[in-house]
Amino acid sequence: MPDRELDTSTRLAAERTRLAQERTLMAWIRTSTSLIAFGFTIFKFFQYLAEQEHRRSPIVSPWVVGLTLILLGLIALTLAWIQHHQEMKALRQLLGPMPFSIAGVMAGLIAVLGLVALVVVLWRL
Repeated sequence: MPDRELDTSTRLAAERTRLAQERTLMAWIRTSTSLIAFGFTIFKFFQYLAEQEHRRSPIVSPWVVGLTLILLGLIALTLAWIQHHQEMKALRQLLGPMPFSIAGVMAGLIAVLGLVALVVVLWRL
């Protein structure tokens, strides 16, 4: 933690860096949410089709595709949150206290929703 007051240029540069970190995490949240939603939609759509029309089994199961996309979204979100947390920790050590990250909270909420989707697909509800 710095013992001296930062000049205006340094303070503004630190704020721009922090905001860039927030934007990066929000981009990963959007990407992960899309993967999770797309995986769940594929699973539910083809489950509905299978119940309505008795079709042959596809080469690659929609369950496998949906599960893979949901897992990929959750893994990407987790890795992005870890990277964001490490970068913010490094900034705090260099520049002192930083504002609270709302994007980090949103990442956690989306991860919970992703886990719910994963459980639904695993149990094939």
